[in-house]
Amino acid sequence: MASDDDKNRTMTNTGLRSLKAVLAVARHGSFRVAARELEMSTSALSHAVGRLESDLGVRLFNRTTRSVSLTDAGREFVEAITPALSEIGAALESARSQRETPAGVLRINASVQGGRALAPLVVEFLGRYPEMQVDVVTEGRLVDIVAEGFDLGLRSADLVPRDMIALPIGVPQRHAVVASPEWLTHNATPRSPADLPVDACIRVRLPDGALYRWQFEKNGDVVLIDARGRLTIDEPAIARSAVLAGTGIGYFIEQDVAADLAEGRLIRLLEDWTPQRPGFSLYYPGRRNPSAGFSAFLDLVRRGNR
Repeated sequence: MASDDDKNRTMTNTGLRSLKAVLAVARHGSFRVAARELEMSTSALSHAVGRLESDLGVRLFNRTTRSVSLTDAGREFVEAITPALSEIGAALESARSQRETPAGVLRINASVQGGRALAPLVVEFLGRYPEMQVDVVTEGRLVDIVAEGFDLGLRSADLVPRDMIALPIGVPQRHAVVASPEWLTHNATPRSPADLPVDACIRVRLPDGALYRWQFEKNGDVVLIDARGRLTIDEPAIARSAVLAGTGIGYFIEQDVAADLAEGRLIRLLEDWTPQRPGFSLYYPGRRNPSAGFSAFLDLVRRGNR
């Protein structure tokens, strides 16, 4: 039976940092990725988890050179501590919200295009609040911002999860269908979506893995086109390079190719078939006690929308 000294030592070593480390490794299935999230070295993270396992007298993770997974005991432990840590986090956040001066870190997950739209606001926010830090992660996949530890998400308005509070940001978006001048010298210029040579249209893969259907609209008529080109892309920058090289026709958010259109490197097609679409929305779960920094950032966004 453990002595009181042993129990006290375990409680001392089992700090919030070690518990957060366990949750991060369990969430990502990787010490390297978890260490990056927690801003510590992989070796320090591994040591913290190992020390906790030693204090508990049980292995929480199965480790191999290729993978990390929870043991049965680890799974039970994670399930038990997650609600408690959530409550502790809420209590800490509530206490921090009493500060008059915003301070701390604001973590935001955004699409690449969304990140560009957000950048001016982030710069202004950091200028106003020198004690704040902002960590923006841009990626194509649509993540669960709560599960992955983000304060805010930023995506096209039609991709915002229904259980989130959404706040419009920036201007409405518009798609642009484009081809290079070289491609057009060897191919007929389409005058309507029906004229598109679908075998030359570069396919777009969405974050969930589905292939995007090109959407057109004119005078209330909506037309959906299934691109069937030989090239499938999930990164706009790569698709843009392919279109510039004369590979085929591309379908982009207008801002991604605006400079190319202005300088004649790309030619816009079917402009009268691509009306404005909803812009980006900043979204977040309902919070009972938002931090001062979180509230200040939302206030800045709201003022920008006026």
